[in-house]
Amino acid sequence: MTTATQTPAAAEGHIDPAASLTSGPAVPVQTRSERPTSFDPDDFAMPTGREVNWKHTPLALVRDLLRNEPGPTGVIAVDVSAPAGVEQRRLAVGEAPRGEVFRPEDLPSAIAWTQEAEAPLIRIPADTELEEPVIVRLTGQGGLAHAHVVIEAERGARGTVVLQHEGRAQQAQNVEIIARDGSALTVISLQRWESDAVHLAAHQARVERDAHLTHVVVTLGGGLVRVNPSVELAGAGAEGRLYGLSFADAGQHFESQVYLHHKGAHTTGDVLYKGALQGSDARSVWIGDVLIGPDATGTDSYEANRNLVLTDGARADSIPNLEIETGDIVGAGHASATGRFDDEQLFYLQARGISEDEARRLVVLGFLAEIVQKIDIPALQDELIAAIEAELALPDGAGEPE
Repeated sequence: MTTATQTPAAAEGHIDPAASLTSGPAVPVQTRSERPTSFDPDDFAMPTGREVNWKHTPLALVRDLLRNEPGPTGVIAVDVSAPAGVEQRRLAVGEAPRGEVFRPEDLPSAIAWTQEAEAPLIRIPADTELEEPVIVRLTGQGGLAHAHVVIEAERGARGTVVLQHEGRAQQAQNVEIIARDGSALTVISLQRWESDAVHLAAHQARVERDAHLTHVVVTLGGGLVRVNPSVELAGAGAEGRLYGLSFADAGQHFESQVYLHHKGAHTTGDVLYKGALQGSDARSVWIGDVLIGPDATGTDSYEANRNLVLTDGARADSIPNLEIETGDIVGAGHASATGRFDDEQLFYLQARGISEDEARRLVVLGFLAEIVQKIDIPALQDELIAAIEAELALPDGAGEPE
């Protein structure tokens, strides 16, 4: 199955002069919505680092995932814990709903599509409410891996799916998410890889009429982790809430390029990503694109990124973008802030007898806890708070917690 699409852009004002498919004329891309897609890896040129979607990523670390070659089997051990009634099976290329929503936008996602002969499907049946989350534990054994996963909540279904990544591997992963009419789906992607792991993930979702999707990305481990969620609010009354949390230590690179497309009328979007960084060369990148389409009347949308830099040598890049194609909206906005500790907060706590180290710990926990609290799984909340405290205990972010 190969399909290539490309929308011509205007002749001037392009923000992505190097993004084009190799099979057609070199038409530069002006906006996020015009990015070309194809299921065929040969349609994508090898990234050079000049492209807007690659300019912040250390390409030297991802070279192995840019080759269209099969990796060894058994690199990722998969353990699924699912409540009764959840459907699980595997989908060949061309077998619905695989490919109903997902369209590869870059070379590694096209390679992952090609190399995954049978994509696992996790489906919550219509009008089913799961009392417990579906937990998918993915443990890397070392080596190169490709994956395409389909998560579907049928009409009126309600449930949560958690993808937990750990161990060591180099993985290119696609996650295709479909929230049917009236469903309420939560997808949580947790990255706690070992420090030498490389993880490139493309998450693409469609949210249909009166459906709700909560998408959460938590990255606490890995050498290079790049998770790019793309959510289309396709149906009237659809809601998309996209949250992210990261804590980068010395030498780690954590990146998310978020795209929220308001397509249906009276849709609601909320994007909030928070990150903390400590240690030499700790790096985070956040790019947020929100498009309010011409038919998305009555839309209410807001995106924000907040970063807390804890030590010298750490760097956070934050780039919010907002495009509005209709004047009939409830509201839209974006914000970005990166800074160090608030001296007034520290002074307030120390004035009440709290030591400086404890005051700093409380400030960071309070800053990141807002995202943790949006995860409606108490055991996972406790696990994440403990993991954040372990990160804070590291000397200047010198390495991974034991």
